Amino acid sequence: METCKVSFNHDHEWVIDLSRTLEEDLESHNNSSSFSDYDDHDDEFASTISVFNVPKALLSSKPEAYTPQVIAFGPYHHRRLELFEMERCKITSAKQVQKNMKPGTKFHDLVHQISTNDVHTRACYHRYLDFDQETLAWLFSMDASFLLEYLQTFCSYSSGNYKINNEGPPASARSSVMDRHLMMIDYTRRRTVHQEILRDVIMLENQIPLFLIREVHGFFDQQDNIQVHELVLVTILMGFCKYISPIKYLEDQNFKQECLTKSHLLDLLYDYIVVPELQFPPEIIDPEQKEKDTDNKEDNEEVTCWFTSAIYAIIKLIWLINWAPVHFIFKICKSKVAMLLITLLWKVLVTFFKFRGKTALTNLASSAENVVEEVENSTDSVANPDESPLVEELAIPSVRELSKIGVKLRPTKGGLSTIKFDKSLGIFHLPVIHVNDNSDVVLRNLVAYEASAAPEAMIFTRYTELMNGIIDTEEDVRILREAGVLINRMKSDKEVASLWNGMTKSVRITKVPILDRAIESANEYYTTSWKVKMKATMKKYVYGSWPCLTFLAANVLLCLTTVEAVCSVYPCSKFLHVF
Repeated sequence: METCKVSFNHDHEWVIDLSRTLEEDLESHNNSSSFSDYDDHDDEFASTISVFNVPKALLSSKPEAYTPQVIAFGPYHHRRLELFEMERCKITSAKQVQKNMKPGTKFHDLVHQISTNDVHTRACYHRYLDFDQETLAWLFSMDASFLLEYLQTFCSYSSGNYKINNEGPPASARSSVMDRHLMMIDYTRRRTVHQEILRDVIMLENQIPLFLIREVHGFFDQQDNIQVHELVLVTILMGFCKYISPIKYLEDQNFKQECLTKSHLLDLLYDYIVVPELQFPPEIIDPEQKEKDTDNKEDNEEVTCWFTSAIYAIIKLIWLINWAPVHFIFKICKSKVAMLLITLLWKVLVTFFKFRGKTALTNLASSAENVVEEVENSTDSVANPDESPLVEELAIPSVRELSKIGVKLRPTKGGLSTIKFDKSLGIFHLPVIHVNDNSDVVLRNLVAYEASAAPEAMIFTRYTELMNGIIDTEEDVRILREAGVLINRMKSDKEVASLWNGMTKSVRITKVPILDRAIESANEYYTTSWKVKMKATMKKYVYGSWPCLTFLAANVLLCLTTVEAVCSVYPCSKFLHVF
């Protein structure tokens, strides 16, 4: 009976909310001058959605990286019982916010202000919110208060990199903000809890609209003018981005001015990393000059291709005539197959002259079966020496393979736009990335948000695919770390390799011109290297002979078995003096 009553209440609330939304929409339509204005309003309303569900393809790979573990922000995970323990901390934050409000204002005034933006707040969420207006207003007021208090802990970090004059808040503003929140800082700076909360703060399904945080900050007692008050919040947000961002570089002044207009903290971090990289000036090319360059390039390519083919054919012929047989025999002598054959032959002879009879014949047949099985296994491992265990991995050589052919890694001070491969010098330019215990959650949720927001160019997803492609083992991580491209703050290089290798899921195929050019250049440089060509030749002419060796081994074993069978019938004692 109680279940039916609860269901009835939910249905009744849904009807009221739906009716109110339609009435407000109809009123807006009646006030508009034309249907085109109404359509524009609809498009603007739809474009405000910024908090999405994590795509199932990504969620299935590692659910704990997308699901809050300590604290819930917003309505999606509010009713999870295991997260209720942090509600007392939210109450503490609400009390602290209330103490620092403007004279004559109370926390209820903040709740009322947020309640007036109910429609706009709900429009930010992709999922239907099963909360009434008052409950949702209290929920967002408590969460925004706690989140603002938590973000205050990054203010000192950002102030260390800001100048006091035009680019940062005055020292008095910074100190007053920090003094008002010492209690919260003492709590959140406990490292374990602080890092756990930080991971939950950046999760896609745990986001709340940024304008709510700005609303709470606006209720604070403004000891300075409005511009300085806003600059304090900008400083806090920039400090948060600089702390948690895996790619760190000098911030753009334009981004600082626009950071308060972002949807939420994850959107803020995404734009901090990616958006400046998408604003490239178009290349201006003269059509006539382009045609001339194309003709010259084709002529040069034809001459170069003919000359290279001729030289390669001559070298290949000399190799096959003079060195291929010698190297082939040398390779056979050093191979596992040859060692197995020699060992087997020795065991057969020893067994033959010690125990001539049915027992020896049985042991010989068993040994032959084992050797053939080992030879087949060796053949399979040789035939696929470079087979990747990760099916969805990007087609690009690993860092270790690139370093073997002389490719050098160079760290850049910029962002993702600085990624390029210089074929003339064999240098791979990559931005410096910082990896720590939070990186897995941060990277995965950035990819999830990019996939949900569906931008034209999924540049960050492509970047993670690139890093996943060039990192296979801890040796690759070590080379990147020693080159200064990767700063490892985890326990070992093996953990970093596991982190990147675990990010193999992608919602859809991504193509980003600036990164694809670097990938194509790296692949072209690798495949045209003489070391790689030599390896391919060896694989074709030497490793391809293993099936013949297997057949030869089987025939040798058959001959030895026949000899033993004959000697078991006819005396072979005249050969014993040889041994």
